[in-house]
Amino acid sequence: MTIWLFIGITAAALTMFGFIPQIVRMYRTRSVADISVVTLLQFTLGVTLWTVYGFSIHDPIVISANLVSLSTLIVALGLYFHYQRIHHHPEIALEDN
Repeated sequence: MTIWLFIGITAAALTMFGFIPQIVRMYRTRSVADISVVTLLQFTLGVTLWTVYGFSIHDPIVISANLVSLSTLIVALGLYFHYQRIHHHPEIALEDN
């Protein structure tokens, strides 16, 4: 394994799982008060474009890393909108229980 392949795989792993701590925190606290939806949307767009770029250059590391990152961002956005909705409409939280 070359040093550049190692660096690429390490960078991909860090990016792929970069939002996992935030997802865990949103889930545990059931709060998104300190989360920026603009940041989540910006990263989602960026990762989507990286995925498209990966397909255009036929690079499996770029494609797979960004698809995994996109998946975690979709989960984060889902939690954001779910908990944001509950925060603004507390009666929804009662219906979920």
